[in-house]
Amino acid sequence: MTEPLRVVLADDQTLVRTGFRLILGADGIDVVAEAVNGTEAVEAVRRTRPDVVLMDVRMPEMDGLEATRRILTGAPGVPGAPGVLGATDAPGAPRVIILTTFDLDQYVYAALSAGASGFLLKDVTPEQLTAAIRTVRTGDALLAPAITRRLVWRFTRRGSDAAALHRDLAPLTPRELEVLGLLAQGLSNAELAARLHLAETTVKTHVARILAKLRLRDRVQAVIVAYETGLVSAGTHEAAEQSTGLTGPTPQASSGLGADAQPAALPNHLGR
Repeated sequence: MTEPLRVVLADDQTLVRTGFRLILGADGIDVVAEAVNGTEAVEAVRRTRPDVVLMDVRMPEMDGLEATRRILTGAPGVPGAPGVLGATDAPGAPRVIILTTFDLDQYVYAALSAGASGFLLKDVTPEQLTAAIRTVRTGDALLAPAITRRLVWRFTRRGSDAAALHRDLAPLTPRELEVLGLLAQGLSNAELAARLHLAETTVKTHVARILAKLRLRDRVQAVIVAYETGLVSAGTHEAAEQSTGLTGPTPQASSGLGADAQPAALPNHLGR
């Protein structure tokens, strides 16, 4: 029998934690600990070793972004990677989903850069919340075109400073570079398979090899690396949007991120 998912809830509002706990429990997901601030969240992860952490942004003492960094960058006693953008998870390291009422670019980018596997607004439906937890647990990320557009604009504004990381892409084969470039434009595995005339299982293999070679946690980090290294530019992304007709998020292709997004609607292709 498959063991239930184990989740830590970090939010300073009692009603929010209670509501999420009831929603998750009804879907067979165990809440193994609760925290009212970032310090407690880090300690709860150290103590319980959960599969997923639902992390609020604004909390007293230590905010959710700093707590996420500490959990995922190898703070003493906490499982995690030695680097924020690009190191391999230690066995048992949790995935972090940022949950907030604040739909602001700075939170989206900071959360993803801190190593979070996703970013959701608190008005998600119960079905969307539980689906998000199961998605990140399998190693996928809550990555939708809306998020990708926000990253494009962030790096466009930063100009020449965008390539701060300069990660070496030399280990990738030409095909893997092609897959990474398309992945960075927000394509799902199914869309990648159709574009490259490959089986979806083959695409999944390419994506897994890219993550392994570049020591990345998930697809979100892969998108960030693609823009930071200059593999993909804002112009490339805009051209792809025009060719596919993807000029703005739809109810099925939005993650609740950005001023133009439909609130709390997750993309249908999550986890595929």
